[in-house]
Amino acid sequence: MGVLTDYFRAADAASVVRAIEGNDGGPLVGVRDAAFDGVEAKGVDPTVLLGRLVAAIKEVPWDVDLVDDTAVWPTTPPPGPHGPEDEDGPWATGPWVLELDTPVRDILAAVHEADVPAIVTRWAQAEEFHGAPAEALRPLAEQLIQLARRAREADQQLYCWVCL
Repeated sequence: MGVLTDYFRAADAASVVRAIEGNDGGPLVGVRDAAFDGVEAKGVDPTVLLGRLVAAIKEVPWDVDLVDDTAVWPTTPPPGPHGPEDEDGPWATGPWVLELDTPVRDILAAVHEADVPAIVTRWAQAEEFHGAPAEALRPLAEQLIQLARRAREADQQLYCWVCL
């Protein structure tokens, strides 16, 4: 089973929730009047692989706490500490939307173009990429950086939509 992840920008969590309600196609697919500005990033989860990109930018070892996020969807209270109590409930089945913390947006947005090749070379070393060449990852890294810049310029937040 593959994990689909889309990164997008929005003014706030409330606008994300309004747009996601009743839409199973994700934030980049005709959500009501228009889709959000975003990037398809299949399998690039916020904690591990986006975290590894942040680590590559900051030139620090990866840590689970490099990307802080807050769930904004589903809107029901999350399950208790022992996992989902309802196997068919939204917390068990998704999709999920996470708001990324502002420092992550700003770290991505601040990347200088000249630094991208070295950053992507470090990012490609993540074992989760299974030896994918840096050249194959560069377009995605550039898209994420550009999205972060647009979000920062518009005073918006970055979000990640996750679906199984």
